[in-house]
Amino acid sequence: MTRTDAPLPAFDPACPMSAFPIRIGGRWTAMIVLCLEAGPRRFGVLRRHLRPISAKVLAETLTAMERDGLLRRRPVGGPDGGVEYELTALGRTLLDVIAHVRGWARDHLGEVLRARDDFDDAPGARPSALAG
Repeated sequence: MTRTDAPLPAFDPACPMSAFPIRIGGRWTAMIVLCLEAGPRRFGVLRRHLRPISAKVLAETLTAMERDGLLRRRPVGGPDGGVEYELTALGRTLLDVIAHVRGWARDHLGEVLRARDDFDDAPGARPSALAG
């Protein structure tokens, strides 16, 4: 391993990255965006389609996405009431980002899985908190 004395970047506390709204790294956000691509969906439909997500985690993720302006929640009329969720124009801009990431994953998933196996099989490997 080489040592470098190159300076590390300075991060401004007011940098927009500190409030980075794209929660695409979250386990469910990209899948929710894809579920809403064709149009609004009710909570129950999302939950059934995104098994094994819990109602609590789905509600928290939807609320965070609504707060970031990526989707809107609106009441549904009719005898059973309820609400549905739909992507906003801002949320729809994530579709291209997700498509790009999915393409990268298709191209490189084998490499990532081999690297994980190599790491896990190495003597003295640390258990990963991210495994699973």
